[in-house]
Amino acid sequence: GFGEVALLARQYAEKLNAKPFEERKSSLRATLDEASLSFDKVSSLKATAGGIELLADLLNDESEVIRKNAAEGLVRRIYRQSPGLEVQVSDEGPSKQTCKYSFQFADVPLEGDSIMHHGVCCVLPSFGDFKGLLSESIPLEDSTGKCVNSMSVVISPDAFEVDKLSFYSTDKEFKEMIEETECLLKQSASALKEAGVRKFSLILPQAPHMPRYATFLAEQDWKEQPSCRDMRSTFRHLLEVARLDKEYDLERIIPAVGRSSQVFVGTKKGEAKGKLGKPKTIFAQTITHTFDGDLADGDAWMQWPENLLLSAVDELERARLIPEVGTKPNSRIFAHFNTSVDADPMQVVDGVERFMNGFVAKHGNRLQKSKVDEITFKIGIGSEMKQRTHTLRLTASSMGGEYLKTTALFEKADPLTGAPVSWSDARSGTDSQLDDAMAGRMEVKRQIARAAGSTYAPEFLGMIKVELIKKWGEYREAGGSRTMPADLFSSIELVPGSDGELVESTRNPGENDVGVLAWRCMLATPEYPDGRDIVIIANDVTFQAGSFGVAEDDLFQKASEYARARGLPRIHIACNSGARVGLAEELKPYVKAKWTEDSDPSKGFDFLYLEEEDYNRFEDGTVVAREETVNGKKVFAIDSIIGEGLKSTAGGIGVENLQGSGLIAGETSRAYNEIFTLSYVTGRSVGIGAYLNRLGQRVIQMVNGPMILTGFGALNKLLGKKVYTSQDQLGGPQVMVPNGVTHKLVQSDQDGVSAILDWLAFTPKTASDSPPLLDPTDPPERDVTFVPSKTPYDPRHMLAGTTTPEGEKLTGFFDEGSFQECLDGWGRSVVTGRAKLGGIPMGVIAVETRNVDRRVPADPANPASQEVLEPQAGQVWFPDSAHKTAAAIRDFNRGENLPLMIFANWRGFSGGTRDMYNEVLKFGAQIVDALVEYKHPVFVYIPPGGELRGGSWVVIDPAINPAQMEMYADVESRGGILEPAGIVEVKFRAPQQKELMHRLDPELQRLDALLEGSASSEVGKGDAEEDVEAQIRAREEKLAPLYTQIACEFADLHDRAGRM
Repeated sequence: GFGEVALLARQYAEKLNAKPFEERKSSLRATLDEASLSFDKVSSLKATAGGIELLADLLNDESEVIRKNAAEGLVRRIYRQSPGLEVQVSDEGPSKQTCKYSFQFADVPLEGDSIMHHGVCCVLPSFGDFKGLLSESIPLEDSTGKCVNSMSVVISPDAFEVDKLSFYSTDKEFKEMIEETECLLKQSASALKEAGVRKFSLILPQAPHMPRYATFLAEQDWKEQPSCRDMRSTFRHLLEVARLDKEYDLERIIPAVGRSSQVFVGTKKGEAKGKLGKPKTIFAQTITHTFDGDLADGDAWMQWPENLLLSAVDELERARLIPEVGTKPNSRIFAHFNTSVDADPMQVVDGVERFMNGFVAKHGNRLQKSKVDEITFKIGIGSEMKQRTHTLRLTASSMGGEYLKTTALFEKADPLTGAPVSWSDARSGTDSQLDDAMAGRMEVKRQIARAAGSTYAPEFLGMIKVELIKKWGEYREAGGSRTMPADLFSSIELVPGSDGELVESTRNPGENDVGVLAWRCMLATPEYPDGRDIVIIANDVTFQAGSFGVAEDDLFQKASEYARARGLPRIHIACNSGARVGLAEELKPYVKAKWTEDSDPSKGFDFLYLEEEDYNRFEDGTVVAREETVNGKKVFAIDSIIGEGLKSTAGGIGVENLQGSGLIAGETSRAYNEIFTLSYVTGRSVGIGAYLNRLGQRVIQMVNGPMILTGFGALNKLLGKKVYTSQDQLGGPQVMVPNGVTHKLVQSDQDGVSAILDWLAFTPKTASDSPPLLDPTDPPERDVTFVPSKTPYDPRHMLAGTTTPEGEKLTGFFDEGSFQECLDGWGRSVVTGRAKLGGIPMGVIAVETRNVDRRVPADPANPASQEVLEPQAGQVWFPDSAHKTAAAIRDFNRGENLPLMIFANWRGFSGGTRDMYNEVLKFGAQIVDALVEYKHPVFVYIPPGGELRGGSWVVIDPAINPAQMEMYADVESRGGILEPAGIVEVKFRAPQQKELMHRLDPELQRLDALLEGSASSEVGKGDAEEDVEAQIRAREEKLAPLYTQIACEFADLHDRAGRM
């Protein structure tokens, strides 16, 4: 697959960019050729200059100094950053070294329960020598009685042939060695135990590649650990592979691109539950032994950990390219900074938490695409002099149900194994645990939500917090003066109380027994730094596919009423399957049919019935039935099934759910009229779910979130053939954007949350408040340097500014960067959106001056239909753009309370047959209706070069709502009933233009005099007179274009600002 190609390309690119192996080896050899070598110098080398593959290849060097230094350097590289590391090397010739060493785990503070671990590393000429090694006395002692020692064997680098092009050329020999090593270790188990050995490592150098590694543990009866193959033995606890091994069946993605990264696909242990089977997770575990930067140096230090985490995301993305892995598994990142930061612990906590929140905000889209559920950042706190005092484990996790919520813990490790065993909250000091049970439950729910193309509903709360951090950062970068508060976001769940009314609850995510969730949330935004409240209502697609039953309808209705009573914005996060349908499942095993003829069932049946015994199984109210006799036995013929008291009908299965759908449909319609309503369609939204989005009017649609009334499969059955192949054909963006249901289209849920906050930036705190004011970062007294022309142009440049091809920046009418367009795919001859003017939010309606096309798609159900592209002229209202204008005005007025700026530049309405049939008259009238009820200031402005004529003037004239509306006109604008050319055809026709010619043109005056003279003479009309008339006609024809222009100019003078 493409993943393998990408990996090989990356590896070969690294090889091409790196110096040749022999050149790097020669350079390292020169460094090691020093009797009293300082190994700090070797440790500081990059892996490409002082890595294990280079050190191992020098173990058979002809120089004893170099061999000993290479052996010690190899051990120090493996046990890098281990405190108290002491190494003693004895050398008996090429590939015959013995290294004795001692160390302590870095995660265990020295003043605590730290244990000194001892080890021996033997370099042998061949694998055959290893067999004899175990028969000798192992040079280690178990001073603690706890088996804390380790042993390693390095086989000579020239023990066998290595293919320089393939890392796996030694696979066959290595597997044979592993099998034989297992046998040898089991045979020597008692000797190993006596020496206190709990871990054994086999290392096989294969220059120029990285060595092969195999790890064997006493606790596993000396079996090799497949999850640790080809990685250093210390990585097992440094990358917490042992912890993963307990919960997952691990399969490594081999090899990872990074030298210090390991990637696993883990399948949850235990039995599969649900239709989706056992959940799988991709783990990207990475380690670094350096930390570049100083926490006291602002945020400059953050670049290093950001690059490390992004490299882990790279590993995840590459792993997903492998067909066996695919896009379905969730993923987690673990980054271990195996070093210590010399700073105050709380300074480290605050700095790392700030980094993590910023990283998630900055790279949220990429993390979502990679389905990252958890990022763990582990780092030591302490100094080289004092050693490590704390180990900080900061995690951004969705495992608790909230999206990548950060928690900071101080961690303690087992001094025996180095594995983490206890945690305490970094701020409060209280004991804490890593809740793996809850994590597993949330993992399944996230898997279900993602299978539906959405995000688990409670995670949207965390996504809002992350996006708030990003919005504050953008505001500050733009020059904003307000300070980001410490408490950006809080939420409290609204749940039904014992009396059915909503009460506040702090229960854990996932404890709901209803498929709708509701929260009251506080958001501290740049517009409202002290906080503003909103109500979020979300479908829980993990609960009965997010369908609406009676309980769901009741909670939705009460949460919406809660928002209305307080005037709060109501946000609906939609991912559902419509009204819940079902049958009385408990009756199915007992229902029987009374056949018309028992011998021939093909003739049909008369009724369905229950035998008397089965009828008595169920409580009254389960069915309505009458007594009948079948084959001499009394039975109960079923007239109707009520299902009362049955488990399968609890919550509704039919008309009761439709009644509930009507309840919430009416509630949503009322909410739109009274408060700000907004729907975000994160996944499929069916039936009543689709109607709720439309009834709330304002809709943000995720690209994978179709809105449909009936599934495509059901429609195909109705049509009797396979016509539709996906839900997107019915309600995807290609349908809902051009038809005006969708206001904004986004590519991911992170983008969707960002769009919600962008919209809220223009929305008042409550329905009775004015829109939020923000100190302008763009001075309102500045000049507007973009000047509209009389030729077609992009009106967005007038609103938001632009940059010319020459690089000149032209400013627009509104504050820089504030214009947010909506409904851009519908009614494209009009531009609508929101913007800020001097920090004041405003609704915006402008006119497209260029020609556009309206696309009418072909209907798959009608083979004869074809896609139609209808051209639409600029500066003209068509049915769709008139409808769009009226809808936008209503949205600005209801719940948003926005002043409205209309950039009027219309020549009129399109009045052709098709457009009249398509109700252009109705939608034009709706513009008047919307303005009549507008309760906030409306400014109609005819821009430079603009014109407003006929019916288009009528529907936006300030006389419609004089208390709120005002009109302004640029000196270069025009206004009138008809355009000059049109009125000239009616009021300044050719005869009048000829009169003007004869009054103004000297030549015609001369010819008129000649003609008059000849007419008054007594001589009859002759050739001379005819010649004069011919000259007059010729002159009139010559002057006609000029005087048409004069007539148009005369008419145009009536349309100018002075008269308006």
